[in-house]
Amino acid sequence: MGSTKYVFVTGGVTSSLGKGIISASLGRLLKARGYRVTIQKLDPYINVDPGTLNPYEHGECYVTDDGAETDLDLGHYERFLDIQTSQANNVTTGRIYQSVINKERRGDYLGKTVQVIPHITDEIKRRITLLGKRGEYDIIITEIGGTVGDIESLPYIEAVRQLRWDLGVENTVFIHLTLVPYLSASRELKTKPTQHSVKVLLENGIQPDVLVLRAEHELDKDLRKKVALFCNVELEAVIQSIDVSTIYEVPLLMQNEGLDVMVLKKLNMEAKDSPDLKEWKKFVDRLKSSNKEIRIALVGKYVELYDSYKSIIESLTHAGAINKVKVKVIFIHSEMLSADNVSEKLKEYHGILVAPGFGDRGIDGKIASVTYARENKVPFLGICLGLQCAVIEFARNVLGYEDAHSTEMSNYTKHPVIDLMEEQKGVTEKGGTMRLGGYACSLKKGSKVQEAYQTDLVRERHRHRYEFNNDFLDAYEEHGMISTGINPESGLVEIMEQEGHPWFVGTQFHPEYRSTALNPHPLFIAFIKATIDNSQ
Repeated sequence: MGSTKYVFVTGGVTSSLGKGIISASLGRLLKARGYRVTIQKLDPYINVDPGTLNPYEHGECYVTDDGAETDLDLGHYERFLDIQTSQANNVTTGRIYQSVINKERRGDYLGKTVQVIPHITDEIKRRITLLGKRGEYDIIITEIGGTVGDIESLPYIEAVRQLRWDLGVENTVFIHLTLVPYLSASRELKTKPTQHSVKVLLENGIQPDVLVLRAEHELDKDLRKKVALFCNVELEAVIQSIDVSTIYEVPLLMQNEGLDVMVLKKLNMEAKDSPDLKEWKKFVDRLKSSNKEIRIALVGKYVELYDSYKSIIESLTHAGAINKVKVKVIFIHSEMLSADNVSEKLKEYHGILVAPGFGDRGIDGKIASVTYARENKVPFLGICLGLQCAVIEFARNVLGYEDAHSTEMSNYTKHPVIDLMEEQKGVTEKGGTMRLGGYACSLKKGSKVQEAYQTDLVRERHRHRYEFNNDFLDAYEEHGMISTGINPESGLVEIMEQEGHPWFVGTQFHPEYRSTALNPHPLFIAFIKATIDNSQ
């Protein structure tokens, strides 16, 4: 296992406290000090991956370059640390049990009774230390999903308890994130939920080294002393995490609180140099000081849950900071749009983004929004299904193919302008079988996308089964809808642009998966710039 050190992050009291953001912020600070860092997520659900989950269940499904469908927290890790994650960075209970059962069927445990301890916990430990065996990292941060006390999380808690002794106390740190609620009636911050949460951890054999307390108000020294005393941690190891205006302030907040210094102290590692956060601070300053605002209509069908489009929202935020504007994203439910009301619903927006998705629900509203953007010269970005809607709309309203559709929605159309990829036609299983991960895209010289990227060849991540039908390409290009991005190996269309429009671009891939805080995606930068021009 080499000299790699491990930091384990657990959560208590309630879910959605922000373990992913705290983990990513710590990673940013450690990387800024010159350490080689990565982060992995342990998810306690039994799905093998979130690829088959409805976005309402678990938020967006994030896709890594190597084609893994993973938890959305891996998006935070990449955006904060400016690194690439992989299949090895996300472990689920489903994958753990699948591996153990496969071993049992092969006879690897012949004669043994297969049990949670040691077989499941041993497999969890193997997966956790997989990244460390590469010798590429000084520190690996491991976020354990769920809330301490959940039945689903128990095998993970037991596995990391064992790892502390396998790896050595000096090579592991446990951070526990909890909530300190404020009772407005008594005007008090209450520490009892934190005490109970730590007690549950102790019952499972883990003494946290550092406590990070989420709170709406500042925690005074007396309250911190109380928590330190009752939870058996050093006073300096009681860290507050109060609410901030943007998640990108959290690394700066954690630096002020000394979280990285405390972790390095516990790991017997040198807190060498001060973290170089100059560029990060510039980014946050631009984000907070922008006084101009532009409004983007995000047209989708999972808009009730913000996290369904998490990477898109963050990509727009990154691009807004570069362009020195605040990007206000308004969710528009595609089922609420029609040809009759689209002009009224979208007239206030400087740009329109049609979001990814699956299935025919809300498809007519997406197509209507494309018509509005095309006819009114409003900057438009269509992603995955958004591109496909643009292709369908153009076929119906420009090419005159009234029944044009995707075969995902209609098997009877005479003009299947979007069709199932050839290699997908024999696929029956849903999980992990789409076109996934990074593929090359060759850009057409002189196109808007080539101008945005400032290069001729890019690599972008995909997640889809259906593609533009090249049988119709000549008709599109004759009428001004041009293919400006093509996969050089397969000839599949990756990008379509409309000529004579200020900015009308559709991508079959997902550019949002590659945007980070310090390296915003070129297409989002260009899209936001076009919306600024439109607003003027």
